[in-house]
Amino acid sequence: MPSTQKPMRYGHTEGHTDVCFDDSGSCIVTCGSDGDVRIWENLDDDDPKSINVGEKAYSFALKNGRLLTAVSNNTVQIHTFPEGSPDGILTRFTTNANHVVFNRDGTKIAAGSSDFMIKVVEVTDSSQQKTFRGHDAPVLSLSFDPQDAFLTSASCDGSVRIWKISDQTCVTSWPLLQKCNDVINAKSMCRLAWQPKNGKLLAVPVERIVKLYRRETWDNQYDLSDNFITQTLNIVTWSPCGQYVAAGSVDGCIVIWNVKTQECMERMKHEKSYTICGLAWHPKGGQIAYTDTEGNLGLLENVCNRAGNKSSGKISRAVTKDYDDLFDEDDDFLNANLTEPRSSPKVISNEEEDDDDDDLMLASGHPRHRGAIIEDDNSLDTALMKVNSNLEKDDDDDQDGSIPVLPASTTQRPFYDGPMPTPQQKPFQSGSTPLHLMHRFMVWNSIGIIRCYNDEQDNAIDVEFHDTSIHHATHLPNSLNYTMADLSSEAILLACESTEELASKLHCIHFSSWDSNKEWTVDMPKDEDIEAICLGQGWAACATSAMLIRVFTIGGVQKEIFSLPGPVVSMAGHGEQLVVIYHRGTGFDGDQCLGVQLIELGKKKRLVLHGDPLPLTRKSYLMWVGFSAEGTPCYVDSEGIVKMLNRGLGNTWIPVCDTREHCKGKSDHYWVVGIHENPQQLRCIPCKGARFPPTLPRPAVAILSFKLPYCQITTEKGQMEEQFWRSILFHNHVDYLSKNGYEYDENAKNEAAKEQQELLMKLFALSCKLEREFRCVELADLMSQNAVNLAIKYASRSRKLILAQRLSEMAVERATELAVPEEEEEEEEDFRNHLNAGYSSSATEWSQPRVRNLLHEQDMEDSKEADAVEEVEEMQKFRQNPFSKIVASSSEMSTPKSAVITCSSQGRVNPFKVSANQRDSPAHSGNILDNMSKFSKNTPAPNSRVANKQKSPVIKPLISKPKSKQALAATFFQARPPHSGDKTVEEKEEKAENVLPESQAAAAENTENRRPKTGFQMWLEENRESILADNPDLEEADIIKEGMSRFRVLTADERMVWTEKAKGGAAGNSAEAKKRKRLADAKNEGTERQEEKSKDSSLSKKQKLLEPSTNIKLSAFAFKQS
Repeated sequence: MPSTQKPMRYGHTEGHTDVCFDDSGSCIVTCGSDGDVRIWENLDDDDPKSINVGEKAYSFALKNGRLLTAVSNNTVQIHTFPEGSPDGILTRFTTNANHVVFNRDGTKIAAGSSDFMIKVVEVTDSSQQKTFRGHDAPVLSLSFDPQDAFLTSASCDGSVRIWKISDQTCVTSWPLLQKCNDVINAKSMCRLAWQPKNGKLLAVPVERIVKLYRRETWDNQYDLSDNFITQTLNIVTWSPCGQYVAAGSVDGCIVIWNVKTQECMERMKHEKSYTICGLAWHPKGGQIAYTDTEGNLGLLENVCNRAGNKSSGKISRAVTKDYDDLFDEDDDFLNANLTEPRSSPKVISNEEEDDDDDDLMLASGHPRHRGAIIEDDNSLDTALMKVNSNLEKDDDDDQDGSIPVLPASTTQRPFYDGPMPTPQQKPFQSGSTPLHLMHRFMVWNSIGIIRCYNDEQDNAIDVEFHDTSIHHATHLPNSLNYTMADLSSEAILLACESTEELASKLHCIHFSSWDSNKEWTVDMPKDEDIEAICLGQGWAACATSAMLIRVFTIGGVQKEIFSLPGPVVSMAGHGEQLVVIYHRGTGFDGDQCLGVQLIELGKKKRLVLHGDPLPLTRKSYLMWVGFSAEGTPCYVDSEGIVKMLNRGLGNTWIPVCDTREHCKGKSDHYWVVGIHENPQQLRCIPCKGARFPPTLPRPAVAILSFKLPYCQITTEKGQMEEQFWRSILFHNHVDYLSKNGYEYDENAKNEAAKEQQELLMKLFALSCKLEREFRCVELADLMSQNAVNLAIKYASRSRKLILAQRLSEMAVERATELAVPEEEEEEEEDFRNHLNAGYSSSATEWSQPRVRNLLHEQDMEDSKEADAVEEVEEMQKFRQNPFSKIVASSSEMSTPKSAVITCSSQGRVNPFKVSANQRDSPAHSGNILDNMSKFSKNTPAPNSRVANKQKSPVIKPLISKPKSKQALAATFFQARPPHSGDKTVEEKEEKAENVLPESQAAAAENTENRRPKTGFQMWLEENRESILADNPDLEEADIIKEGMSRFRVLTADERMVWTEKAKGGAAGNSAEAKKRKRLADAKNEGTERQEEKSKDSSLSKKQKLLEPSTNIKLSAFAFKQS
């Protein structure tokens, strides 16, 4: 029965059009120059499904539910089939790709471009690419060897080449075609093809004949020709059974030959003689679909039905099954026949099926899949992946129709049916694009960009800084073929892999060095390759294939070396921190099994994360790892989830952003380049249809916001909860910086605390409206003391008295918790640790009972009300510590913790003064902090000020101690304002009695003299003239600084002498002052005597309690009985 030609129909706009059948043969798929892929149920389908893949499509291929297209943006991309969802970009060229093909099992693709390049790419991992160079003109067509050993290409340079895929070498080349300079000018596309299954023959259309070349020998076996062909053949394709070859010409002729007999089986002429540019056999044979350069689609039916329909149908059923079905078939075969004796299969005669000796059947009826049995002891997943490619692989000499007997195996490996291991992710540099690209980013981070250009014209590296004040842009030669790079504000770090001649090298360009030698290079030991590198502040590190981390100083000194528990994946540095990601083990079912180590390389070296598992999204892998600009470790996985280390919750990882939510298309991604916590910014580059950006044109950086994955984020409650915890998370770095002695923005901390309290108050108000009083108490537990007082007021105004009462109890309980003995012991211990700021370590004074202070408080009861106003003024002169837990705001508040241990910057103060609100509101007297007084009058002001700064609970080492002493000393010697808060009760009584001006002057003089002079002051008075003689132009502050520097030079014994003099002179000065006062105030002589006797007695008591070696007196604490 001869073949029938159905009428052609319009499919696409004018231009090159490709056609194929899907794997099952149920539909015809075409692709045209209009950029659309259309799916036809049959030739009469008037409403085909259409998938737009780009502005213009040059070629396409279909296999295993994956649609591969070469489009006008010079990319080769994948879509799902038949859904048509974009599934990423496999590779790019500098010009458009002319032909794309799948290999037999659909695991690899090959693409040939007009830039003379051929690339072979793994479908599942596009970073696995091989590039074939050798053609001198655009590539016209490609074809995979069914056994995946060879790749054939035809080019405009007139040659047809055979490439060995494993080592990317050209095996042979034939000058068969007419040369031209572009695809448009080519007389033929020369779409060549290998014989299916065994790849024994290669068919190449040359002029008006089809040349057949034999595998391995590459001899021209014979040619197929026919007088019906009058013009150049454009395309050739094999039937699924491998018995027939069909060819189409540029004038619309289609001819089919029987390869074995070289007989022409069918001849057909295009109804309008348009060029045939697409030709495809139905997977079961019997039909051929074809397209022309005008975008029309045609179909031939009942092709070769006279001789080969039965055999081709049977063969196609075995050969064209789905990829997944092959695995299932293997399972059945292995499970059913593993126990059968291998030496006695049922022999099946194959005479009537000509060359179909590959389709062998066992007694069980299953086809023999030798690849599943005859396999070495390598990894099982590799064996399974080879099943499809090894199907039907027989020697060409097997022509007798009988099955060769397999050797009996003594040890049969049982078939494993559990979860399959995941291939381990290969090492990579964060912020880099894949290695196979000719133009790629070696690193893009918050400091700058390093690009690598590796083409025939140039092999170089360009370094660009975001802030040119750090360093100017640099162009570096890349003769050693560096593949890894990192960039910091101090240096550029490069690394290359080893070759047969050269060892793996680490090269550092320390551009911030102050000497002239700014570069150094280190060679790795033999057989040890660098796999990842990073830079920190003052150090560089590399991870090697020997599972070692090698640390160097930025100047090239080798430092620590330590081993990793597994192969490295990536690493990053920031400041003193080093984070390393490595393989903890083997993952299963698509999951990676990664571990993370976080190491601090400062003076106190410690391991923060001890190889904890790195939590990745299901079936994802690591894409980026690094630090935020503030120093918090972060990473991004292939599902677009950004996770950050939560130091406030035991160094756990929390997802802070899902970049997929911001993507418009399924194949769109965001390429992360930096993370900032203040302001909250995720800086990344949008990549349309790809995972990474091209170097040109220069990508634009987008800024994404963070969002924690809290529940019911659309509700007001959910939004405020997310904002509150995000604010806490993104300000954890402030506590870390303060603990490690770094500078940080104090205002940002205050603003964050304010924002958090506002959010809590809003949540509190919302819960009140919803009658959720228990939830209100839970929210109040997160508030500061000030916010709790506001919550009490709000509850009272909302007439929720029970809630207000519970909150009041909480406030009192919280205040009492601040005064537990453990807290006092910590404060005392903190004071002992800061003795160099002028505190005594006298055990006697620290252990004084507080009863004495209470008695003093009762004796001074009369003066409390008069001093209350002064106490408020003194409090206002102090800047409150913004990090303390209690914030004073109203009369309901207890005394702030930060103001408990403070002193007046104006000199001495009354140690028994208390604020008026303590007397008015005895309900808060349960807080023991309410009754603490200020330092006693014996404590000098500057040392007290140092103590106040050292007591700050957050800021540890802000300024060095010598500097603080100088600054405080300069303040110490400044003149005191007249409204000083150190006036005594005696002076107030004198004012009340309208004393004479002379007595007021005497009182002022007495106030000045009552301050005890230090040893340095006495030394300065005696040596002031000598200082002025040496430096006559010095001002008062400079004299003091010069005096301090000279005083420090004295020996310890000499300084002690001056200190003892100061102690001895204090009592004498006090006595003289009292004598002058008695002469001036004759009226109240008797009263004054009594008061001064009491003062002298109290002073002598205090001096007895103190050790004589104390440099500066410590203040006494006063407490009021409730």
